[in-house]
Amino acid sequence: MGYFDAASAAPLHPVARQALLASLDEGWADPARLYREGRRARLLLDAAREAAAEAVGCRADELVFTPSGTRAVHSGVAGALAGRRRVGRHLIVSAVEHSSALHAAEELERDGGTVTQVPVDRVGAVDAEAFAAALGDGTALACLQSANHEVGTEQPVTEVAEACRAAGVPLLVDAAQSLGWGKVQGDWSLLTASAHKWGGPSGVGLLVVRKGVRFAPQGAADERESGRAPGFENLPAIVAAAASLRAVRAEAAQEAARLRELTERIRARVPGLVPDVEVVGDAVRRLPGIVTFSCLYVDGETLLHELDRAGFSVSSGSSCTSSTLTPSHVLKAMGVLTEGNVRVSLPPGTPAEDVERFLEVLPGAVAAVRERLGAPAAAESAPQTGADLVVDAVGRRCPIPVIELAKVIGDVPVGGTVRVLSDDEAARLDIPAWCEMRGQEYVGEERAERGTAYLVRRIK
Repeated sequence: MGYFDAASAAPLHPVARQALLASLDEGWADPARLYREGRRARLLLDAAREAAAEAVGCRADELVFTPSGTRAVHSGVAGALAGRRRVGRHLIVSAVEHSSALHAAEELERDGGTVTQVPVDRVGAVDAEAFAAALGDGTALACLQSANHEVGTEQPVTEVAEACRAAGVPLLVDAAQSLGWGKVQGDWSLLTASAHKWGGPSGVGLLVVRKGVRFAPQGAADERESGRAPGFENLPAIVAAAASLRAVRAEAAQEAARLRELTERIRARVPGLVPDVEVVGDAVRRLPGIVTFSCLYVDGETLLHELDRAGFSVSSGSSCTSSTLTPSHVLKAMGVLTEGNVRVSLPPGTPAEDVERFLEVLPGAVAAVRERLGAPAAAESAPQTGADLVVDAVGRRCPIPVIELAKVIGDVPVGGTVRVLSDDEAARLDIPAWCEMRGQEYVGEERAERGTAYLVRRIK
């Protein structure tokens, strides 16, 4: 079985398993108590905090453990905004942040604050100068992930941190995807992470608040974890999380080089094995184990089921997955194809043989899905019959509107147009992306009696 979804949750590291089992016997007592069992638990908690702080590159008293990475982001954003309320209520995020940060931004807007989303380029990276330009006198906080969870693109954290420091604005870095590979560089102010991303147990997050950062924990007061993460600490999981972070860091340099070679193999070979594929994300500044590509004329959920039957577990940010039925906000912000999206994220230790077998299986899986959907063959063309055509795809979800467009584009002469009628929001993203991939001109959209009309001009 090829488990290729480590960006969602990495398999439990052997060191994490050993530490978890050992601390179940030694770390069950209340670390706030002064008797023998409590002191033993406190020693384990302090040691875990020291180890995690060393891995992050902060002081131990700047780091607290939270019940999850999402809770760390929510607590970090809320506490920093509350601590700087007198400065203003303006928050800056990138357009490709994890949903936890975007949900925190939505909460601020509902409460009367303002949010600026800094756009990204086609590989998913923000421009540091554009981020700096968004900073203002009323900016209370800025948020930027160290690397993207869907496409692996690394962000210019050091440059953005410099701009934030010059403007006197704290920067919160979501390091969930990258912390297992190394420390986050730059003069950041707050940092969050999640243990299950690096092979620790689920249910443990990190929140780091540098000394000097104004921070006001929100919610009812609690004496544990500096008042920033209320509730009894899950000490066995915390010990396992810290132990596994130290272990994966010791292996990171060698394993990163190996996984980069494997993901580069996928990036280079998939476009030759499967027609009409777009590999997305930065080709150089990216995490070692993530590679993402989108397949034209493919339903993402169906493709995932095909690959699952073949023994491969991958994920998708496709607009057609049943979990959301909405386009991936990351792919949407990048302006790339959202349909048929496949994210391969290799856990440490992935055998090269598994990658080779995946490359053997993928072409047949994609072809099977396209055949069921009635997609056109790569070289298929039709005689030119008229100047303009209308494709009625109202009531049909992507990728069907794009498939129907591809079937008839050859029916119009060069310079002729195809008008695609659709009421699926994903068509607004995927039709322009199809034009970009196939060298056709996307003219724009118009309101129609039924749905929206998307105009495409044939130019070759």
